Amino acid sequence: MYPNLYFLFQDLFGLEFPFLKLVNSFGLMVALAFVASSVTLSRELKRKGQEGLLSSTFKEVEVGHPASPLELFSSGLFGFLVGYKVLWLMLNAGTLFDGLQPPQAHLFSAQGYWGLGLLLAAVMAYLRYREAEAQKLDKPRKEKIEILPHQRTATLTMVAAVGGVAGAKLFHLLEYPEELVQFFTDPSLQSFLGGLTIYGGLIVGGLSVAWYSRKHGLGFNALSDAVAPGLMLGYGVGRIGCQVSGDGDWGIPNTSPMPEALSWLPEWMWSYNFPNNVNGVYGPQPAGYTGKLIAEADPWPIFEGFGTYLSPGVYPTAFYETLMAFAIFGVLWSIRKRLKVPGMLFALYLFLNGMERFWIEKIRVNVKMDFLGLQITQAELIASLMMLAGAALFWIHKKRAQGPAH
Repeated sequence: MYPNLYFLFQDLFGLEFPFLKLVNSFGLMVALAFVASSVTLSRELKRKGQEGLLSSTFKEVEVGHPASPLELFSSGLFGFLVGYKVLWLMLNAGTLFDGLQPPQAHLFSAQGYWGLGLLLAAVMAYLRYREAEAQKLDKPRKEKIEILPHQRTATLTMVAAVGGVAGAKLFHLLEYPEELVQFFTDPSLQSFLGGLTIYGGLIVGGLSVAWYSRKHGLGFNALSDAVAPGLMLGYGVGRIGCQVSGDGDWGIPNTSPMPEALSWLPEWMWSYNFPNNVNGVYGPQPAGYTGKLIAEADPWPIFEGFGTYLSPGVYPTAFYETLMAFAIFGVLWSIRKRLKVPGMLFALYLFLNGMERFWIEKIRVNVKMDFLGLQITQAELIASLMMLAGAALFWIHKKRAQGPAH
């Protein structure tokens, strides 16, 4: 496992770049997941715009005015943060990250290059001022501009990201109430960033996109179809981060020998110990495995600050979900042009996503709850509702497309 890029470069290439300790592997893959989703969304929005399934909107803007105080301040603030904190961390990474303090402690400390920060702030503000002056008119005027559907990709991605992260954190805290108490009684960066529930992100992120589409007059059914393939692709990319970092999204202990039919695969695809997992799991765990310290005789390196592994090995469920997510993405992407009724592709996405998660929960570590006398996980319940909703929506859209019965 590689909790951050520093250990990846150190282990695979023998190179040490201390500032890479700031780049967590899970966070990097989440960012790449949004990039992947954004790319597919842009392509689909452009195609649907060309086919007339999504319409352009118009916005009135004022051009030719000088830079506003807010524009100058935001440009200056960006320059200040780069000079004060980013350059300080990069130039001093060799000594800052040798101690026991996590890199985030330095990231959010008050230490930095004040002089360089103020210098870059002044430079960035001046450049913004010069740019506005070059475009300034004697008399600013209002213009009506056309906004094509695919030009909203960045904003849609941002809306989904903010709503998704907030929802993922909220649902995680609801699932683990003891962390909810700790979150408010002892707030910290780690308690904020740690623990995210994917379905919470999907639900709240989806509601955020629905609100945005309604506000800007975008057809929700066509928009949801455009979003669906990218959601599945992004989910698969994000699960790579879970697997690479060992963030706890693994399965139950798997002590069974690998079936003969799978003997050509690497052993870790069947059962894995997650050495150097980012959570540093140590001691007996309720799921039936134990976190142990990596010894010199073990076949894995020992990464400072981590250095534990699971015994016995567990199902690498994040890896399985990545494979299934990519397969579902392939299905959705290949049939997206054949389903002509808006909303049907999204309905199929809901069903396939729910089915994938429902079955993976059977071998995945998670908290069970009592629901109508059944012992199920939060994800199993939501997955079941997604399958029902997907099937119902698919049938409704199909019946509407066929028109009233005669």
